[in-house]
Amino acid sequence: MTSSTALFAAFDPAQQADPYPAYRAARDEGPLLPYLLDDVPVHLVTRYAECAEILTSPVWGHGYAEGISPFRDPGARIPGSFVRMDPPEHGRFRGLLTRQFLPRAVAELGPTAARIVEGLMDTALAAGELDAIAGLSEPLAAAMIQGRLLGIPEADRPMLRAWELAIARGTDPDDLLTEADKAARIEAAQGCAAYFGELVARRCREPGDDLLSSLAAGIAEGVLQPAEVVGIALLLLVAGTETSVNLVGNGVLALLRAPDQADLLRERPELVPAAVDEVLRHDAPTQFTIRVALGDTEVGGRRFRRGDGVVVLMASASRDERVFERVDEFDVTRYAGSHPARRHLGFSLGLHFCLGAPLARIEAEACFGALLARTTHLELATGELEYLPSLIHRGVRELPITF
Repeated sequence: MTSSTALFAAFDPAQQADPYPAYRAARDEGPLLPYLLDDVPVHLVTRYAECAEILTSPVWGHGYAEGISPFRDPGARIPGSFVRMDPPEHGRFRGLLTRQFLPRAVAELGPTAARIVEGLMDTALAAGELDAIAGLSEPLAAAMIQGRLLGIPEADRPMLRAWELAIARGTDPDDLLTEADKAARIEAAQGCAAYFGELVARRCREPGDDLLSSLAAGIAEGVLQPAEVVGIALLLLVAGTETSVNLVGNGVLALLRAPDQADLLRERPELVPAAVDEVLRHDAPTQFTIRVALGDTEVGGRRFRRGDGVVVLMASASRDERVFERVDEFDVTRYAGSHPARRHLGFSLGLHFCLGAPLARIEAEACFGALLARTTHLELATGELEYLPSLIHRGVRELPITF
């Protein structure tokens, strides 16, 4: 970036296939770079130390409830969507879900994920080819998030996936969206709200064994309002699906591009959990987030006033040469052994650390493990990949492979 009014290079659609050189150039320029986003002056946070400090500091939050955020975010006005909330509201909503997403609780879903993946691999092996998105990561995420957690009938899942993609695209800053993107975001949000409103009402009358039924029970107990349950369901749909689908897709792509690492995982399948961490560092499904100073503070030698905004470039921080060695190399042993690398920011840090991280890990481990165990060689079946238009959520539309 050469000026505060220029488009940040990593946000340029032309750089979508590989934004990481642009991130490197930004890190070289400095840890905090002035930027004009949605006509509002903010700073891009490029390096690990400053990103980690902001993500873990109580002085930084979102500021919507206090009316001090410079960022326009329609999601902040959705009841129950706690991802853009600050304490104490954030803790109230997150606390209702924490028990469901504890590693021990999510581990019970491991056999379910493994069984689904084995069935998908049976189909792929019979066909002799596989789209790792449409044939693996998407149906697995749909079964786990839409099916197991939200209880969405299978026939409705393609419609919810289309809405979810439009909403995910709409989470990008407004000045990076077209008018069509904004209109699609509104239409999808309205469709989801109406759909989940009816589904929540049904769960109140006829509860099942899914998470949505547990949340609906909170309405009768006076703990939650119907609109809040709808907002939580919408958040789980978008955040849970995008993270899982793109984590698997980005990981499979990394293994295709580094066949020696795929062979190593076949020889040492115990490294698969460490490989998931390396995918999160190397090509994170969530590239950046936003924060607002809740009080006057200082980061990286720069003073910030209450209400100042920053864009935390987590994908840049996870390739910071000051913290990681061989930053552009995909190494599945990086997070293995007694001396693993520094914690990546692929799932964020602090108060807003990804709630669904344990479930996303289980899904990715099941996919990588089965794909490598049941094949001897993988090849990319296309010479050109199309990435999703979203900049916050990084992933490809299709990933055809042969084996």
